[in-house]
Amino acid sequence: MSPTPTRSLIPSTTAEAVAGLRRARTRRWASVVTVLSVLVIAVFVASLMIGQTFYPIDEVARVVAGQQVPGASFTVGRLRLPRAVLAVLVGLCFGLGGVTFQTMLRNPLASPDIIGISSGASAAAVFGIVTLGLGSTGVSVLAIVAGLGVALLIYALAFKNGAAGIRLILVGIGISSMLTALINWELTRAAQWDLQEALRWLAGSLNGANWDAVIPVLIALVILSPLLIGQSKSLSITQLGDDTAEALGVGVSRTRLFVIVTAVGLIAFATAAAGPVAFVAFLSGPIAARLTGPGPSPLIPAGLVGALLVLTADLVGQFALGTRYPVGVVTGILGAPYLLYLIIRINRSGGSL
Repeated sequence: MSPTPTRSLIPSTTAEAVAGLRRARTRRWASVVTVLSVLVIAVFVASLMIGQTFYPIDEVARVVAGQQVPGASFTVGRLRLPRAVLAVLVGLCFGLGGVTFQTMLRNPLASPDIIGISSGASAAAVFGIVTLGLGSTGVSVLAIVAGLGVALLIYALAFKNGAAGIRLILVGIGISSMLTALINWELTRAAQWDLQEALRWLAGSLNGANWDAVIPVLIALVILSPLLIGQSKSLSITQLGDDTAEALGVGVSRTRLFVIVTAVGLIAFATAAAGPVAFVAFLSGPIAARLTGPGPSPLIPAGLVGALLVLTADLVGQFALGTRYPVGVVTGILGAPYLLYLIIRINRSGGSL
């Protein structure tokens, strides 16, 4: 019997195996996204129900539908609902922005918290509060502009025949150290009232959330997130290395600059609204990558993980610890041990996301 038919079956079998693996990865990705979405909705509803006064779900639903419910209309509609919505939006922004940097730079430590972008927005906000005496709107605008400006400065300083990931990280860490020193200097000369306001902002807090704070973040998310998700394929290819990505038709420098500006825009708007909520951008990507495994882009899962982290941390900070803590304090407690673990793991084995 001729061996030709046997040889012809080998490519077909291999192709079927690869296709089956891709389908399995896609199913896993879809399952993770579905479960995360359900969890986000569940915690969102719980945050509307739970408080000093508990409101049953039917009253919450009537308030959300626009009906007047004595007591609940103010507490749920004016206080809890904008806070919960802002928590979701801020978490989505931090999750998407954080995993973008980690994927692009092929390093789980390359989050906006660590490479200076959050520090840029924070330094500008503290300067606006302490030195310029700006109100909340002025502080937010200054934080957004500074976040974008610092990101472009880091990119420009790291650029040499393309902006290599390690240069971006090292330059970012250096800029972050300088900005942290500036923040500390501003705090030492702040008046008591300004000091309290600056520290509240630096902690990362959803206290005082209202619809005026929600709208800019919502607009930024609606505009920028589709642009970022649209680059997910090119972003994934850059993980193969700059030379390989260029050979596959991806303009690495152009793609890197585009996703940096887009991701920083999300981070800056979220930071302007809630402050630099610690470690959400840092944690969301690795958690999402662990859940989904290799394969499809982790952008959407990371955004959902970020939303779940902020919602849960805010709920815990308000009601589970005996006294009320800003959301950034709770996420900082969660994130600091993971940062130490990740540094130790990378130091020992060179691990990645």
